[in-house]
Amino acid sequence: MTQRLFLLAALLCTGLMAGVFFAFSTSVMPGLRTADDRTFITAMQHLNASIQNGLFFLVFFGALVFPVVAAVLSGRAGDRAAMWWTIAAAALYLVVLLLTMGIAVPLNDQLASASLADAARARQDFEGAWVPVNNARTVLSTLALICLGRVIVAGWTR
Repeated sequence: MTQRLFLLAALLCTGLMAGVFFAFSTSVMPGLRTADDRTFITAMQHLNASIQNGLFFLVFFGALVFPVVAAVLSGRAGDRAAMWWTIAAAALYLVVLLLTMGIAVPLNDQLASASLADAARARQDFEGAWVPVNNARTVLSTLALICLGRVIVAGWTR
């Protein structure tokens, strides 16, 4: 039962994170693409500041912690298939965290201190790197979600 709870928590957090990244890839960034440079920077500064809250961080880090715990519990229960698919999900999401902490957050921080006097340059430096990284996070977190879904659909949990 505990294994299932952690697996469901992993699925929920991973799905929510995949949705956040997907929303930015398919709505937020395309919507801001047509905005002028100053509006783009101001909007992204506000979005990046507002996303930093306790609930977001719980889900953001839970998408790694819960699959790791579920994998350990699956291994202890002898559910090898569940364990390996859950490890795969955790590994994929770990790459998401590395991309976030290594590239996206530093770009967010750089944009937070950007001067609107050189808005075009600040936008170019940010958008050109951030959008492809976010698209990669969307794909990776969706693949992690699929791995977790496979465990649940296959009924590998005890």
